[in-house]
Amino acid sequence: MAGVVVFGVLFVVVAATLFAGVKTVPQGQEWVVERLGKYHSTLKPGLNFIIPYIDIVAYRVSTKGDVLSVGAQEVITRDNAVIITNAIAFIKVTDPTRAVYEIQNYEYAIQNLVMTSLRAIIGQMDLNSALSEREHIKAKLQDSISKEVATWGIYVQSVEIQDIKPSESMQRAMEQQASADRFKQATILEAEGKREATIREAEGRLEAAKREAEAQVRLAEASAKAITDISEAIKDRDLPAVFLLGDRYVTMLQKLAASPNAKMVILPADLPAAVRGMMGKG
Repeated sequence: MAGVVVFGVLFVVVAATLFAGVKTVPQGQEWVVERLGKYHSTLKPGLNFIIPYIDIVAYRVSTKGDVLSVGAQEVITRDNAVIITNAIAFIKVTDPTRAVYEIQNYEYAIQNLVMTSLRAIIGQMDLNSALSEREHIKAKLQDSISKEVATWGIYVQSVEIQDIKPSESMQRAMEQQASADRFKQATILEAEGKREATIREAEGRLEAAKREAEAQVRLAEASAKAITDISEAIKDRDLPAVFLLGDRYVTMLQKLAASPNAKMVILPADLPAAVRGMMGKG
């Protein structure tokens, strides 16, 4: 009976030992094996064997792509503006041995590396550039952290800037500035409109004065020509002036007669004598 018990115990121990030495690694994982406390090997997906009690699976590392979220943080730009930004990083472990032995916690390390790199990159940009050049920030960020994490056996597939916006206080300041700029622009446009209207009005008066002066010159030229023609026709030096003065005298009387206040207009019986009298020749 004792022999059966011993055999049974030995059978269980042997079975447990054999079972402990057989390892089946699932696809998408690699296991790091340590022998007596030191790195020994890395088990690939599939059936693997280790020496029980001497070898142990120290780490089970996923080789699938992973997503790390980097929380929102305040970043100060080169022109001292405060903006809020966050990001996500898509990573993949390419060397499980280095990923577990080169860094204590690679996920935490990468999150902090993204944060510090993001602050450094945006800190070299002004506010407008930081808000408008997201692709440039993304490219520089990925290039920066890729070099660092490569030493940890990790490949950065992509880094995306989820959000980048001014802080609440900065947004209020920008809104106030935009409002002030719009008011300033409206005031300038109104002043320019008044100035343009004044210039056009002055130009209109100047053009009217020029045309009036031109008309007066032409009228004087026409009168002079008329006097010359009459003088040549009648060969009398006094008559042209008498005729012209008489003509204007009659015209003035006609206008006076047309006035609403005129009650009656009396024409002199001897108009030529009256005109000569005005000339002092009567």
